[in-house]
Amino acid sequence: MNTHTTSLTSTDVYDVVIVGGGAAGLSAGLMLGRCRRSVAIIDGGEPRNAPAAGVHGFLTRDGMKPAELLAIGRGEVESYGGTIIDGQVVAAGRDGKDFTVTLASGQVVTGKRLLIATGLVDGLPTVPGISERWGRDVLHCPFCHGWEVRDQTIGILATGPMASHQALLFRQWSDNITLFLHTNPMPAAEELEKLAARGIRVVEGTVQKLKVEEDSLRGVVLDDGRTIPLDAVVVGPTFNARAEVFADLGVATVAHESGAGTFIATGDAGATNVPGVWAVGNAANLMAQVLASAADGSWTGAMINMSLMEDELQRDLAAHRNTTDANQTKVTA
Repeated sequence: MNTHTTSLTSTDVYDVVIVGGGAAGLSAGLMLGRCRRSVAIIDGGEPRNAPAAGVHGFLTRDGMKPAELLAIGRGEVESYGGTIIDGQVVAAGRDGKDFTVTLASGQVVTGKRLLIATGLVDGLPTVPGISERWGRDVLHCPFCHGWEVRDQTIGILATGPMASHQALLFRQWSDNITLFLHTNPMPAAEELEKLAARGIRVVEGTVQKLKVEEDSLRGVVLDDGRTIPLDAVVVGPTFNARAEVFADLGVATVAHESGAGTFIATGDAGATNVPGVWAVGNAANLMAQVLASAADGSWTGAMINMSLMEDELQRDLAAHRNTTDANQTKVTA
């Protein structure tokens, strides 16, 4: 990945500071660069999809390694004059009308507008082996990874209210699906009927750990000692926006209606409750895939540009009126 970093002085004020250099943040930066805006993108180097072998469902980029996609995106942003800064943001605040973000290094970056594109954190079940296999043969989204595990033996680890829904979804890709109740209660009769109709097995008992041999998933081990062979395990993480550092600005986070986690509340085109601050990508939409996040970033970048244009218009109108009034005064005199 391109690790270009431009050193800044404390007096630099960008049109837009973007926190987060994933698909959403880079796409917004690209659009703003094409609008001739000065843009700084600050990235902590922790992309959510880093463990995945490839990005899927992204037209013209299907199967591309996540790091390669980001490297290309960085290069495109830089080609329009954008600045990429590698570092962790530890605080965000205001300096008059402008916004400031402080990096762990102590560097402060200032912008007229702030875009939050920090993504989310996946909260995984605390079952030994889950986090180590995450993004490889431990999965959550059939639209992202279903094709890669088609016709394989797949186990759904029930950890929340959407477990039966996940099992029914993955049934589209394989006819060998098992729902492990784990910490969940037995599904209601209506759910059990749906699972049975689709040939999905339901297994009671807590999953103690994953069975891994030679760096490959072999199955799950239950609390009664049984080992059930599997090729892939599906879990339901909690999704929580990376928004803690923006709390002092008053940026609001809300709980998702499904109970899946928390996200930054936004209105039209990603505007948050704080004027001048936008949010995009998984920070604002927990379910957005890479392509959708990139598209949202592009549109939100255009809307931020419109906001800056309006400020410039009002500034120039005021100057024009002052000049006109002064000229009229001279003529009268």
